[in-house]
Amino acid sequence: MLGMYDMPALRPANDRFWASIRDYLGYGPANLNRDRDVWDVWLDPDLVFAQTCGMPFRTRLHGKVQLVGTPDYALPGCPPGHYRSVFVARRHDPRDLDELADGVFAYNEPLSQSGWAAPMVHLERYHRTPSSVLQSGGHALSAQAISEGRADYAALDALTWEILKVHSDLPEALREVAETTPTPALPYITAKDQDAAQIARAVRNAIQTISPQDRNLLHLHDLISIPAKDYLRVPNPSKL
Repeated sequence: MLGMYDMPALRPANDRFWASIRDYLGYGPANLNRDRDVWDVWLDPDLVFAQTCGMPFRTRLHGKVQLVGTPDYALPGCPPGHYRSVFVARRHDPRDLDELADGVFAYNEPLSQSGWAAPMVHLERYHRTPSSVLQSGGHALSAQAISEGRADYAALDALTWEILKVHSDLPEALREVAETTPTPALPYITAKDQDAAQIARAVRNAIQTISPQDRNLLHLHDLISIPAKDYLRVPNPSKL
């Protein structure tokens, strides 16, 4: 499953990426799964390959899965294999982040590193918390809630924000307000009994050999080895 960045415009490229990984591995499901609950997939003892988020990994998955590696998306201002959250608000809303904190904060879901944990930790550093929150169900849905006036601000995964700039009209109604500190990006994982090193080699080979168009579409540059301890030291909000 590659559901973290599997917007409709990216699905054919993700399918080709997995097909290439599978060719190098020599085994694995013929197709990506897009129907099962993510937790069922992440915790499946037969899991070959999936992408999760840093917060689910450190809070629930650590010790139950293996890290394969972390994709490097070459995001501006981030070390290799890292990403950050981008606070966004309506384009014509002049408020800075301190003022926006009194408004409605839209977030995708409560176990999201970029949509919830990182922005809450960022706000807590300045002794600020949202006056109210709106759970949207997805980063693009958070952006939509802002554009429709149902929320005042949100924090979007920096890669999702870059993808939306190309494949959605939503960014035209929004502006960047602030950014969080970079943290390790969304890792690839496999089940405990799998050969994680072999899978990592297959992923690196696939990144190098898929078409330049697919690499650009998926923003894939490399596979980075980030140890579990780096994920585990990322702070959680005081209120999960």
